[in-house]
Amino acid sequence: MRRNGPLALLYHTLFVLFTLAPIAVVCVVAFTPESFLSFPTSGLSLRWFRAIAQYPEFMRAFWQSVWLGALSSGIALTLSVPAALAAARYRFAGRDALMALFQSPLMIPHVVLGIAFLRFFTEIGLSGTFLALVLAHVIIVFPFALRLTLASATGMNPAVEQAAASLGAGEATILRRITLPLVAPGLISGWALAFINSFDELTMSVFISTPRIETLPVRMFLYIQDNIDPLVTSVSAAVIGVTLVALIVLDRLYGLEALLIGKGQDR
Repeated sequence: MRRNGPLALLYHTLFVLFTLAPIAVVCVVAFTPESFLSFPTSGLSLRWFRAIAQYPEFMRAFWQSVWLGALSSGIALTLSVPAALAAARYRFAGRDALMALFQSPLMIPHVVLGIAFLRFFTEIGLSGTFLALVLAHVIIVFPFALRLTLASATGMNPAVEQAAASLGAGEATILRRITLPLVAPGLISGWALAFINSFDELTMSVFISTPRIETLPVRMFLYIQDNIDPLVTSVSAAVIGVTLVALIVLDRLYGLEALLIGKGQDR
């Protein structure tokens, strides 16, 4: 195996620093004691983290985003399994057109999707409901779940399923005991990527959210329109911290490599 040269290592180091720099700046600014955004800060304080408790709408929007992301990514993953298995196993007329249709939300600007969803849900009487938000998020995160599920299904050896069938296993048993465990890394990765995109979605959600039903990105966007204090940075830093803790716990309990890549697979 060839080792990276000094220039490659320097490039990788600069790339990582460039990627992490905005996150680091946000986290540092979140600890400022000042009433305005300042970097570098004159000191360290938990003032703006305590201030989050004075705005319960942020906590409500956070749990709304978590629930919305989990539900929409779960539905998208459920729909992606039969679509991925059919696309990986069979060649049929219209297959490429169908896959292009499934991937089409990636090619449409979210501003256009937001306007279209707003008009559509208004016409059918679902405007301003949580169901409308779930349906819209399912559509935009479905391609991410499908891509990773399809990648796992394509690399699956069909001989394993055939061996199970030859031993008398039914289709439901094969799906539950053979197929799903084999594509589990793709399912977990697809769900995680879909959840992240749903949780982080702003542009489309602005059009179909309401003051009663709004996600955390929408709440933060509305807040910074009228305020320039560091509260939003403290909320962002808190979300980053929760994410890091969740990743560490998952790595300690199960191992991120086993969850996202799969056990026993060659890297």
